[in-house]
Amino acid sequence: MRTRATSQRFPQPVASRVVSPDEKQADTTPEGKPDHQPPAGAESKATWSGGAAPIEYTATANWIVLRKREKPAAEIFSVSYVADAAGQDRPVTFVFNGGPGASSAYLHMGAVGPQRVDFPPDGSLPEMPPRLVQNESSWLAFSDLVFVDPVGTGFSRVIESEEKGDEAKNGKKDAPDPKEYFGQKRDLESLCEFMGRWLSGRGRWGSPVFIAGESYGGYRVGRLARVLQESAGIGLNGAILISPALEINGLVPTDYDVVGWIDRVPTMAAAAFHHGRSRAFPVGTPFEQVLSEAEAFATGDYVTFLSQGAAMTTGERDRVLARLADIIGLPLETVTRAEGRVSLVTFGRELLRDQRKVLGLYDTTITATDPFPDRDPYSGPDPTLSGLSPAYTMAVNRMLRSEIGVETDREYTLLSYEVNNAWRDDSESHAFMPHPGATDDFRYGMSLNPHMKAFITHGRYDLVTPYYASDRLRNLMRLDPAMSDRVTVRHFGGGHMFYCWQTSRHEFTEAIAAFVGDASRS
Repeated sequence: MRTRATSQRFPQPVASRVVSPDEKQADTTPEGKPDHQPPAGAESKATWSGGAAPIEYTATANWIVLRKREKPAAEIFSVSYVADAAGQDRPVTFVFNGGPGASSAYLHMGAVGPQRVDFPPDGSLPEMPPRLVQNESSWLAFSDLVFVDPVGTGFSRVIESEEKGDEAKNGKKDAPDPKEYFGQKRDLESLCEFMGRWLSGRGRWGSPVFIAGESYGGYRVGRLARVLQESAGIGLNGAILISPALEINGLVPTDYDVVGWIDRVPTMAAAAFHHGRSRAFPVGTPFEQVLSEAEAFATGDYVTFLSQGAAMTTGERDRVLARLADIIGLPLETVTRAEGRVSLVTFGRELLRDQRKVLGLYDTTITATDPFPDRDPYSGPDPTLSGLSPAYTMAVNRMLRSEIGVETDREYTLLSYEVNNAWRDDSESHAFMPHPGATDDFRYGMSLNPHMKAFITHGRYDLVTPYYASDRLRNLMRLDPAMSDRVTVRHFGGGHMFYCWQTSRHEFTEAIAAFVGDASRS
């Protein structure tokens, strides 16, 4: 639990204080004249005692104003946890989630912050209201933390001009675009600006800097590995990519693609084995053997099947489809009807259909009852996304409003589908160019900085961003031995948010503590 020296459990709201506009350093023009007033931030002090020694720290929640043509354009909300005894040599880690459209609450309240949601040990859904407990696995043990909510998520917003109507009517170019920050390039620019402003405001330009992102946040990390260093002048000690989507194109494969279908087979095999539906691997088969044989099939016979299509002989085609059905645990008829390209939704619904159960796509070990078993297509919730949302929403609101003391009428947006649906490629590339991925920028950043280290990690049961996608891309990066030694790839039990599993959370934090310590010394 997190306590003040004089309290019994959590710091009380009366212990918080409002952060004045002067302390934000974010709402004035270059001449020092105020031209925008963001909401008042808040600050509280507490002690984290989950490690070898207690750490007294200050939690600060506030807004930094981003500018465009010297005018306020957007507010980015963040929560910082800084050890009171922190010096220039203490690392600082900037943390964000993905979506796009997701706030940082998942990593903040699930894995990294000083308090977390009290999940059952197997990562299943907690009872409501969720309990907040001291996070024994908090990264605060070895780094100061800054949780960043990109524009349009959490409490972060685009600043709408008071003269918006007149500007739009007169066709003024300076009229704010409410979706300006909902693009890949502008999003990265905003995060670069935020990090530079935070380092300046805290006097932390001499500290080791790390970035950590989950899912699309891992995509951000991959691209920021280049952009932060090349354009913003922020040198990195390390990049942590959690369940990353390094290449976007493979996430939604079509009839004419290959790699997206390959990447999901090992995870489907793991799910079928976990639920006792695998016909290829009997109970008692070592889990690593299940994965390795599924990977070998996916990159061998299955690749040939996907590539040859109708050119494959009927006998060979039937053999491959039968093997695929046995590995992923679905009826042969279902796999054949799908032409060997089984969608995530089909797999999640069909594996345990006889039990009226559907799998969580973000963690295939978690199931829920199908509320509409007679309807096609499936129109029920995903238990590992929709089911988790109330737990994180309630927990982060309690943390911000009750523990730290933020006072605002704004709704905290955990996951914005408005942002997600509006997301676009704003790089002004030619229409024939492929969707920009993050792998090239990641490789570029690793080459640019010969001391930067990287940690790439997934949960084995995640179908949304499957672990094998990163394994495959890692093997295609053409890293020389020296660069290869600076890239760690390690996966854990669990799904997309594998840290919900107690054992995985402990192992993950132990690994990251060693990683940060090593990268800070290099």
